[in-house]
Amino acid sequence: MSATPLQGLRVLEFSHTVMGPTAGLLFAELGADVIKVEPAPKGDHTRGLGGFAAGFFAAFSRNKRSLAVDLKRPEGRAIIQALVPTSDLILENYGPGTMERLGCGYDQLAPLNPRLIYLALKGYLAGPYEHRPALDEVVQFQTGLAFMTGPPGRPLRAGASVVDILGAAFGVVAAQAALRERDMTGKGQRVSSALFESAAFLMSTHMAGMIATGLEARPMPARRGAWAIYEVFQTAGNGQLFIGVTSDQQWSRFVDEFKLQELAADPRLGTNLMRLQERPWLIPVLQEILIKLPQAEVQSRCERANVSWAPVGQPGDLFADPHLLATGGLLDVMISRIGGTQGTPAKLPALPIEFGTDRGRPGIRMQSPRMGEHTIELLTEAGYSMAKISDLIATGVVVGASD
Repeated sequence: MSATPLQGLRVLEFSHTVMGPTAGLLFAELGADVIKVEPAPKGDHTRGLGGFAAGFFAAFSRNKRSLAVDLKRPEGRAIIQALVPTSDLILENYGPGTMERLGCGYDQLAPLNPRLIYLALKGYLAGPYEHRPALDEVVQFQTGLAFMTGPPGRPLRAGASVVDILGAAFGVVAAQAALRERDMTGKGQRVSSALFESAAFLMSTHMAGMIATGLEARPMPARRGAWAIYEVFQTAGNGQLFIGVTSDQQWSRFVDEFKLQELAADPRLGTNLMRLQERPWLIPVLQEILIKLPQAEVQSRCERANVSWAPVGQPGDLFADPHLLATGGLLDVMISRIGGTQGTPAKLPALPIEFGTDRGRPGIRMQSPRMGEHTIELLTEAGYSMAKISDLIATGVVVGASD
């Protein structure tokens, strides 16, 4: 199987920020022709974001073509209507009612292509909340994810846009299922995923645990652990290492490798359940031992003992991660607000998937596009004459890359 199994699929992406662009990226990386429809004349507002969002556009826009068009004008809507018959899928993550006001809702476009799959990525699925605006952070607080992430009394959003990205992935799953059904029925349909329901799904294990134990869920920093050794330890020289010992066999190997004979022989530590009860004194004892050892030595011993371990890393560490570098896990991406081949080169993570016995990975075919970089190309494909295209550019209905 190739690393671009969706080659030949055409997607019109109406999106901004993270959720929609992530769904479009998944399709694009897998080989689909993804056309990013940007509002003319300014383009996707994500291009101009600052702070922690400054990298959103470059991170999620590679392998896409850009069409910049003013959908508030009938001539702009006519362009989309000309593209729909040759498209397989539309995806959008605008606020409730926005696509309908622009004449691009499912009921408005489906008559142009009965095979059309329409993926709506929203804050909420159908129900009492469906007309509310929502953000990743909003639903993290609403569903208890922020409560579970921060220490008691201090709810904290997760350190990445996990709900946006998860919701996008669920949406792509739904769209793929609809495409498969279309193979059998010949008919398209509207499908949807949403932030709130995605975040709620993440709470499934906590909810099930409450029923299983009869106890309220505690925030992760104060959780009732399932494993006795599942902790961040200090090592010599201010190092930090997470160590997880998750079975009795691992415990035997761990104490043997670190020559902890007294702990190995202690009858109070015979099983994981017994060790859980002894955590108040066991963890400090282990900490006292490990803080005297260089981190490299602790890592080597954990590796030999075949227990789970990891240094406490930061995002910047991934640029030089030897595993990612050795396996095609980092792609050469240009970081720029304007797109194209100008900007700062960087290595960003590829999709976390591989195909076939040769473990092929999706890669870069195009850098993030300049606004309207492919407008002329796409209008030509749709049957517009150069004279008509020039007129549309002159009147501001569309923006071409040269503008």
